[in-house]
Amino acid sequence: MDFTIRAVRPEEYEALGEVTARAYLDDGFLTFGEDDDYLHRLRDTARRDAEAEVLVAVDAAADAAGAVLGGVTFALGGEEWADIAGPGEAEFRMLAVAHAARGRGVGEALVRACVDRARAAEGCARIVLSTQRSMTTAHRIYERLGFVRSPERDWKPVPGLDFTLFTYVLEL
Repeated sequence: MDFTIRAVRPEEYEALGEVTARAYLDDGFLTFGEDDDYLHRLRDTARRDAEAEVLVAVDAAADAAGAVLGGVTFALGGEEWADIAGPGEAEFRMLAVAHAARGRGVGEALVRACVDRARAAEGCARIVLSTQRSMTTAHRIYERLGFVRSPERDWKPVPGLDFTLFTYVLEL
């Protein structure tokens, strides 16, 4: 691997926030584009890091300089950043890889790091996630790693808006 996965550092908050925001914006995953309220949450890495665990992928050759390739937010059920994880579950969200870093295995490595953290968490039996129908590249990663669709857990994050998030589960 020519990159490292580790906890995000404060000096990387802005860069990771922008990588995450750009991934969602440029790939058309925000319903309202630049006006989407969720965009602020995607950029607010400092808050995510204070309330959950944020992992970052950095270029190994430039680790000290903080060349951010991607990141993800990990939370245990019941924590602030867990949308659908309940007791005995973990969840990850906001998986994003910079466009220039795609195809290098960064996304899969970030997901594997979340699975490892879930396995290490006492009493954690499964890891869950929400995803958009159009995030097909991510779906392939999840399925390759053993996640299965759990349509009974699909949900609508914005009441009144015809927008459903798909869910996946990996039994640990």
